[in-house]
Amino acid sequence: MKFLYIFLMSFSFLMAEEFITKLEYAKMLYQNPRGIGCNKCHGEKGDGSLIVKYKNLDRKNNVYVEKSLIAPRINNLDFNKFKSAIKESKGIMPSYFLTDNEILNLYEYIKTFNKENK
Repeated sequence: MKFLYIFLMSFSFLMAEEFITKLEYAKMLYQNPRGIGCNKCHGEKGDGSLIVKYKNLDRKNNVYVEKSLIAPRINNLDFNKFKSAIKESKGIMPSYFLTDNEILNLYEYIKTFNKENK
């Protein structure tokens, strides 16, 4: 009897629809503990942030000009622009190979930041 109970309980986990919610999964993608997540550049709430300040030589005037590299705000984008930015990243943003469902879940997670601020 004990064996039957353990056997049935082990299969109950296979019947579970999901172990984590889509929002929890999206939060993991956003914070990506294994590498560079969205939060590292775009901030904890997607408001954008300063990545680095540097000096660049203006060869024409032979002076150094201070410049900044700023990650843009992402919590105000429409879905198509957001998806395009991930799939067709340009500049210094790394390429992320996410599925369409992962991108949608990530977008919905980022949209919760706006609800928290209201």
